[in-house]
Amino acid sequence: MSKRVGRELRVRFAPSPTGYLHVGGARTALFNWLWARREGGVFVLRIEDTDVTRSERRFVEGILKALSWLGLDWDELYYQSGRLDVYRAYAERLLREGKAYRCFCTPDEIAQRLKGLRGVEYDGRCRDLSPDQVEKYLAEGRKPAVRFIVPEEKKHTAYLDFLRGEIEFKRLTTGDFVIMKSDGTPAYNFACVVDDYEMGITHVLRAEDHISNTPKQIWLYEALGWEPPEFGHLSMILGPDKRKLSKRHGATSVEELRDHGFLPQAVVNYLALLGWSHPEGKEILSLEELVEAFSLERVTLSPQIFDFERLRWFNRKHLARLPSGELLQAAEPFLKWLGEEALADREKLTKALGLVVPSVSTLSELVGHPDLIALFRRPTLSNEVLNELSQGKKLEVLEKIVARLPSRLTRDDLRPLVRKVAAELGLKPRDVFHPLRLALTGRDKGPELAAVCEILGTEEVLARLSQALATTKSER
Repeated sequence: MSKRVGRELRVRFAPSPTGYLHVGGARTALFNWLWARREGGVFVLRIEDTDVTRSERRFVEGILKALSWLGLDWDELYYQSGRLDVYRAYAERLLREGKAYRCFCTPDEIAQRLKGLRGVEYDGRCRDLSPDQVEKYLAEGRKPAVRFIVPEEKKHTAYLDFLRGEIEFKRLTTGDFVIMKSDGTPAYNFACVVDDYEMGITHVLRAEDHISNTPKQIWLYEALGWEPPEFGHLSMILGPDKRKLSKRHGATSVEELRDHGFLPQAVVNYLALLGWSHPEGKEILSLEELVEAFSLERVTLSPQIFDFERLRWFNRKHLARLPSGELLQAAEPFLKWLGEEALADREKLTKALGLVVPSVSTLSELVGHPDLIALFRRPTLSNEVLNELSQGKKLEVLEKIVARLPSRLTRDDLRPLVRKVAAELGLKPRDVFHPLRLALTGRDKGPELAAVCEILGTEEVLARLSQALATTKSER
């Protein structure tokens, strides 16, 4: 995508801190970030926190942490709440130039007057107030909003969307719209225009639900005598039911995905492929690989379905790619249930994760995982297991294994040992493996038993087998 001649690419992500970072917003941030990094441009983060009733500091912090967790760093950071004087100054300019006016109508008054009228936002009641009437209302303590005057010729407008081509709006019915609220804070469209201009934004890449805001923003640019940035609108992200992705579909914020045990690499990889494709059809990609391959020419405009099972598949792939040290670091918040002693044994934890993680899709599945329980907690054998061990030659199997355990049991030692015991007792190897697994883990299935034994170590294997023998005999 070509940039303006002689100007550095400057894009922005501008979330409102009225909630946690939605995956749709994260996808918008990601595409802007990838584009900026690919082109050597600037990625601006702007927190649009002028809605004092809904904006919360905890959501601001959540957004910053979520973006950092995803690996999306920013070059410049702004808060709209610190720029109120800037918006007021530009509003005063529009008032002086006769392009805006003070409106003293309350929302209830407007709703009453427009009752029954369709497609009308405001009837212009205050547009022709005389200076004396304005002063009278101000003296009475009324707090006016400021409305932008929409010229009649602007009711039909069009703009060139750099993703979608020309978009035309016919017979727009919007009335004069508020640019400054009666509480002195700016309306979204006005603050957005002022900030994008002052921050030098060259391209606005955002979701398609902002298309309807574009005409108002273009009118404001023209009224202020500024060249607007280029606008492009991404497709929406939908749930499996083809409706806008929301809470009813499950985890929809980046924070929730993190807490469910998804890796940031997997989330970024999956979001990048919601509306973009790699030129070689590759699917499993690192952030660096995404930067190298990203281009707007491969962005598709069809609605994208957020498929949690597909995300889980990406997460499994990225879990398998993680070096053991990074895997342990990522998994640690989901292993606290094991206790301090287990967490302190980093070598055993690393080996255990290498054995267990291939069976999970998210790190949260490690919480209470039976294979981890078997590796870190000596089992209490159920009556069913004890009864099973008392049948046939199973106790003889355990006794012979105990008698022949090497002083340092490795993964390579177990299979020859099992074959030898099986031959002595006239059994098949699987008839030796089965009681051995029951005695060691209390379960009849699990990871490769040789790897389990190596992680447990000879001393623990001997202790568990001896306990199983003693308990089973006492129950006979």
